[in-house]
Amino acid sequence: MTTQQIMPSHVVERVMQKRGRLRIYDRFEPSRTALVIIDMQRFYVDGLPPATNIIPVINRLAGGFRAKGACVAWVSMTAGENGKSLWPLYHDNFFSAENGARHRDGLSPGNPGHQLHPDLDVQAGDIQASKSRFSAFFPGVCDLHEQLAARGIQNVAIGGVVTNFCCETSARDAMMLDYRVAMVSDANAARYPEDHQAGFTTVFQSFGDVLTSHEMLDEVLR
Repeated sequence: MTTQQIMPSHVVERVMQKRGRLRIYDRFEPSRTALVIIDMQRFYVDGLPPATNIIPVINRLAGGFRAKGACVAWVSMTAGENGKSLWPLYHDNFFSAENGARHRDGLSPGNPGHQLHPDLDVQAGDIQASKSRFSAFFPGVCDLHEQLAARGIQNVAIGGVVTNFCCETSARDAMMLDYRVAMVSDANAARYPEDHQAGFTTVFQSFGDVLTSHEMLDEVLR
């Protein structure tokens, strides 16, 4: 079953009234396309079964993208350095003191939690980028956009964690920068099914496509 088929009926109705079709993009040129995987770090993945479960899907996507001449980018959250927060407003106001310190330090370089999960198929030729805010495309906090632009990338397929925070926010900002965007439904994960669905619902209406990994590899990336 496709992601569009499991969208709430009122969302599908609104989309059809708005654009007259479910899918926005029929094709992504591989040489101009990147698979962008967000925050699949041990801090987030360990202890979150939905995130662990998507690792095989992400690896299959990464291999398929490389085989077709597309590129793969791994984006990591860096929340602190040497005990200092890189986002004080977030840590000081949205966490208890203990949890803010845990988030800051667990996502600091040198901490095991900051590392990409060891089961991911990361290759030497892949792009790697670090961000200090939710979005991988927010100006001034991540150089992913510059790295993609240098390769002539115009299309991005987004996966990772969590669906309704960093992945959705990255999808929105990528579209604002005129990338053609798709979120890969079975390559994203969230803590709760409702959060997972909510992230897709918003993107599907106005920011990009929501496709399964099979749809992306077999139908769109060609």
